[in-house]
Amino acid sequence: MQLLKDKINKEGVVKKGNVLKVDSFLNHQMDIAFLEEIGKEFKRRFADETITKILTIEASGIGIACITARYFQVPVLFAKKTQTKNIAGEVYTSKVESFTHNKVYDVIVSKQFLTADDRILIIDDFLANGKALIGLSDIVKQAGASLVGAGIVIEKGFQEGGRIIRNMGIRLESLAIVDAMDEKNGCTFRQ
Repeated sequence: MQLLKDKINKEGVVKKGNVLKVDSFLNHQMDIAFLEEIGKEFKRRFADETITKILTIEASGIGIACITARYFQVPVLFAKKTQTKNIAGEVYTSKVESFTHNKVYDVIVSKQFLTADDRILIIDDFLANGKALIGLSDIVKQAGASLVGAGIVIEKGFQEGGRIIRNMGIRLESLAIVDAMDEKNGCTFRQ
């Protein structure tokens, strides 16, 4: 998606440790008009699928998932990183290691909202090592639901996550794949 690559080159900041900051438009402050274009693109790429729910993980994926859900006209369900009093009853749970936070979370989804009848599209902002997608796909599997695919805004193609997810047989649609990045030269994208 050229619009996304241009936005990353203009507003993204590469930091040490393979960190790409896009918080000015994607995952802290959100450019809603731009997110509308991302939602349209995910709808175009998954137009051949029947989707009943979009699943993401808190927090950065929620805004993107909500805009995308408007185009599919389905609800958004997000995995929580902490158990709260608001989640009553039985839950699905999976361990997820965060690349950004260098922390392992027990993510949870209420069984009330995810059933074997669901056809799930996972949406998230980044794919690095694939741990979040693996954890979310595990939750979908626990529910007996169908995983139709995963839509990622930015994939770090130089890390192993994309290869792992594709080798699992999951349909993966990444809007921009960064093949290399450094503080001086910015990002190089896969064509």
